[in-house]
Amino acid sequence: MRIGIDCRTILNPKYGEKAGVGHYTYYLVKNLLKIDKKNQYILFFDHRFKDVKELQKKNVEIVRFPWSEYKKYMPLGYSHYIIANVLAKANLDVFHAPANIMPLGYKKPTVLTVHDLAIYQNPEWFPPKQKFSVKISVPKSIGKAKKIIAISESTKKSLISQFNLTDGKIKVVYEGFTKEKPCNNKVIKRTLKKYKTGEKYILFLGTLEPRKNVPALIQAFDNLVKENYKKYKDYQLIIAGAKGWKYEPIIKAIKEIKYSRVRYLGYISIVEKMALLSKATCFVFPTLWEGFGLPVLEAMGFGIPVITSNISSLPEVVEKAGILVNPEKSESIKAGLKKLLSNKATLKRYSKKAKQQAKKFSWQKCAKETFKIYKEAAI
Repeated sequence: MRIGIDCRTILNPKYGEKAGVGHYTYYLVKNLLKIDKKNQYILFFDHRFKDVKELQKKNVEIVRFPWSEYKKYMPLGYSHYIIANVLAKANLDVFHAPANIMPLGYKKPTVLTVHDLAIYQNPEWFPPKQKFSVKISVPKSIGKAKKIIAISESTKKSLISQFNLTDGKIKVVYEGFTKEKPCNNKVIKRTLKKYKTGEKYILFLGTLEPRKNVPALIQAFDNLVKENYKKYKDYQLIIAGAKGWKYEPIIKAIKEIKYSRVRYLGYISIVEKMALLSKATCFVFPTLWEGFGLPVLEAMGFGIPVITSNISSLPEVVEKAGILVNPEKSESIKAGLKKLLSNKATLKRYSKKAKQQAKKFSWQKCAKETFKIYKEAAI
């Protein structure tokens, strides 16, 4: 087979593309090339990606979409028709579009990965100016694709209900987990000293945006400290991540706390992220919706006890290895914190569960299941 994959979301493979669709595409491609030496892979990039050495194999052809730097002058025509023409000339048996949208002018078999449909249920969580994508590109891509990969059962259910799809068109393939090399003690000490975390800290990592529900976490933590100041006064809530759309209420919530210590670090480097994860007392992620929930899986891989939401895909990822709470009720988040921090034995028990649960998710498994779908689509 000649298998084409849109790799334009891969921009920084040196650091493993630590988030989003780029993370998914990078690790999927990397593992496909490990397990399949027989079929030909045509990997499509644009002008932003310079170093292709890591992905150059005997059965790999690197293709750059032409004129990609001029896409801004005709975004729709470029995305859906110029790219479709390049793909048609590549004579592919199957093309994989890993980012919710495929070139609508392309006629041959396509596999489409859908990560998240939260924008359809809760448009207020997202910046406006996405009408064409929401009303045209995504629905038509879903309709045209021969096979659809959903990254969770939750996403699959959303696809079926939102677009009235048949069950047989959609396959659930979970993302994988890559255990990072632990930071050395020198790096960890330097990072903890830089951010003045102390020995006891609760960690949140993620972009500051409405659906991450950070104000509810801040309120829950402040109320917990208020309830038993003597027991929890030494804990800090550490919030790290870039400022996203409508981040202002989160900064306001931090300024309004009365009893606890909450600190926002801003965007941190990958090394600092790993250092903070490695020593966190627990990881709390009370999001209002996730297509998969990679930050939770990463924390579990470090053996960090987790508290996360009982909705969307999170129960699939965590199962019984973490504490699930109602993210819409600050009192529920507080109860989760209280349960987990009750004693060292509880923390140790959930740490062990977290490590075991993370082992269930493998990029090699993801690649094998995805390759099987390629074969089905190419028929």
